[in-house]
Amino acid sequence: MKPVCTAVFLMTMAGLNAQTDSDFKTYSKFDFIPGEEVLFYDNFASGEVGDFPASWNTNGSGELVTVSNTEGKWLRLSSEIGYRPQLNIKAFPENYTIEFDAIVTTDHTESTNYIELDVFNASNAYQFFGREGSGAGISVQASTIVANNWLDAGPAGLESVIEKKTYTGKARKVIHFALWVQKERGRLYMDQEKVVDIPLFIPSGVMCNALSISPGIYSEEDNIYISNLRVAVGAPDMRSKLITEGKLVTRGIQFDVNSDKIKSTSYGTLKEIAQVLKDNPDVKVKIVGHTDSNGTDEANLDLSKRRANSVKATLTKDFGIDASRMEPEGKGESEPLSPNTSSQGMANNRRVEFIKL
Repeated sequence: MKPVCTAVFLMTMAGLNAQTDSDFKTYSKFDFIPGEEVLFYDNFASGEVGDFPASWNTNGSGELVTVSNTEGKWLRLSSEIGYRPQLNIKAFPENYTIEFDAIVTTDHTESTNYIELDVFNASNAYQFFGREGSGAGISVQASTIVANNWLDAGPAGLESVIEKKTYTGKARKVIHFALWVQKERGRLYMDQEKVVDIPLFIPSGVMCNALSISPGIYSEEDNIYISNLRVAVGAPDMRSKLITEGKLVTRGIQFDVNSDKIKSTSYGTLKEIAQVLKDNPDVKVKIVGHTDSNGTDEANLDLSKRRANSVKATLTKDFGIDASRMEPEGKGESEPLSPNTSSQGMANNRRVEFIKL
């Protein structure tokens, strides 16, 4: 039997506090950097409300819905059912990130609801859970986080119990989850906080090529929704790319839809870029914004210019980079790196480039 890599997250969802993007400084200790090359992205924009999303599979049922006072479309989950995006990859790379947003409808302090994220080696197209064989897991509950890994024959030696206060907050708030895997190391983030960092999280030698999400829902008034699943190859060496090669392309600086407002989850990427510029005070850069093809050419050109200006302003205001060292420019949709025919293609085209002058 091939070794299986299973990363399990049992997340007590109710009571988690999602930060608004206006509170940018709450992310001052946030070191997560989203992967650059997008392997899979789905915000369900092309799906019809009431249908099951075309690029996913399940062993149960689910449907796309809208949620009041929240943008976009969301997949409503059924309890203990597997939901598997069709990644179409042979294996995850050594360095990758998985991100998604979640919403719950009730606010129980001691809720037993959970979301389980499995990363595993699928033996066939109809395997929806990675619960057999070797694996690793993190259980995030009301006041305790338990991390462990195991082999076919039993425990592999890792078991960490982290006592944490219950996350408090309101229902119907978007909660952002991010997993960052670097070889055997695993880090889990919830909104602006890194809650787990384990050097030997993934057992050595395993190969993962699939992921699934499944919930546990134990109350009739509860619902769990997910959206904006993004799977990407890990971040490049920013210093080498910009200083040595002269050009850094990043998709880790992300914006609200059709807006130049930078998402707070971009903080880690901006902080790394700012440090490179601080360490090389003589370097000047051109900041170039790029969009996908949604919208008119004129609107996208204007949006890309505003986003480049927003990046410059943020690096100056929040990170102390001299504005005279940065020259913003917008290219709109004119220079795509991927065909704008799929969600992941468009996600790869939404980017910011730093060009050494």
